[in-house]
Amino acid sequence: MSTESQDQTWAIDGAPSARDIDEIDLNEFETGPIAKFVVAFAVGAVFFLVPVPWQGEITVPFDIVVSTITTSFPDAVGVYALAIIVAGGVLTTAAELDARNALSLDADLSYFESSVAFWALRVLGAVLAPVMFFKFGPDWLHTPATGGFMWGTLIYSVGVIIPIGAIFITIFVELGGLEFVGTLARPVMNPLFKLPGRAALDSLASWVGSYSVGLYVTRNVFDRGGYNKREVFIISTCFSTVSIGFVGVVAATLDMLALFPVIFLAYFVCVVICAAILVRVPPISTVPEEYIAEPDPEVPFVGSPPEYLRFALSEAVGKAKEGETFAQAAWRGFVDGLKLTSLILGTILAVGLAAVLLSAYTPTFDILGAPLVPVIELLGLPNAETVAPATIVGITEMYVPVLLIQDAAPMARFFIAVLAVSQLIFFSSVGPMTMDMFSDVPVRFRDLVTLFVMRTVILVPLIAGMTHLVAALGLL
Repeated sequence: MSTESQDQTWAIDGAPSARDIDEIDLNEFETGPIAKFVVAFAVGAVFFLVPVPWQGEITVPFDIVVSTITTSFPDAVGVYALAIIVAGGVLTTAAELDARNALSLDADLSYFESSVAFWALRVLGAVLAPVMFFKFGPDWLHTPATGGFMWGTLIYSVGVIIPIGAIFITIFVELGGLEFVGTLARPVMNPLFKLPGRAALDSLASWVGSYSVGLYVTRNVFDRGGYNKREVFIISTCFSTVSIGFVGVVAATLDMLALFPVIFLAYFVCVVICAAILVRVPPISTVPEEYIAEPDPEVPFVGSPPEYLRFALSEAVGKAKEGETFAQAAWRGFVDGLKLTSLILGTILAVGLAAVLLSAYTPTFDILGAPLVPVIELLGLPNAETVAPATIVGITEMYVPVLLIQDAAPMARFFIAVLAVSQLIFFSSVGPMTMDMFSDVPVRFRDLVTLFVMRTVILVPLIAGMTHLVAALGLL
């Protein structure tokens, strides 16, 4: 091992020797923990991914629950959305004042601390929420294509999807599902993405929870010497993915939740392909392989597929044995989901409302997207004049492309549904959070913009091909 004392970074020489199944202390396969894991895994998989018939359509239980709540109790959902957005603005303000010693509080509000920009957006959302709920102001603010859509469709959907989804996600995570899938993913992480197997856990934390959870896990492992700078850069820019719940939000917004499994599969393929390409070229490939703490590289595991399965089951059973009960996991997930909703719903309202108003009443996005119209037409996609601007404005906020495309043809909506969630890098949240959390890597603004452009160049023809395939199968 070599040490660079000047800037307190470390590098390692060589790789640790691999271990096989006989050199690992496996957990005992007790009936109780196995049952907890199997039930939790099945519940999570069924809720999010298993298609079922419902009112003449094929959809997923996730869609059924969300749709039932938002359509059966719209007034209650409206009051809830108003309350949680205002609470987010108030709590963020209190947290920021406390952090600046302008207000002394006994409560720990560090969860709600933010940058000045996002503080302003949450407060703006808290101001706009009563306006939208009580329909104050001019009629053009509340048309079905502008404020009516933002408030009655998107805000209602997001507000319900996150806490409901968090219940089942937390059950899945806390009772062994994360360890099971993450361990099985280890053989592909290094060959495909130049990452240690443990990075599958960070990535899956984003998939089943949120990118904020995944980034938090990555930061902790980085601080302990489990990742070097290049690995952190890869994870934060290629695997800080939109969660299953957010993919559901996008699908619901575009009236395509019945196609949720197809959209999610396409999204998964896009993330994998982009990551496999981008880790091999600048700016990612030029990041140094340095550690900021004493290196603790992962000891590789080698074995046959049955041995990997045994190892994965052992990890899952160990987690299930030490984990919470179903009720505890569900309650904690619901509370965490409410907290996350209070953070983002006001920002979504502020940014999204501005986007739909710009789209409806100005030519801003048409001008920005005009150079891409011939490209979209060449790819055989409908509504090229609408799709083109939606292709590039995702760098501001993931929801903006979705909002621009809501009235387009099914093929156009499917294309943007997959593209919007696959671009990953947007500056209403992920960009600033990544730059702030990993300033010692460093993840820089210009790198994120470059990666957004590179991802878009890869994704546009790839998703166009997927869209034509899904249409050919009669699903659009």
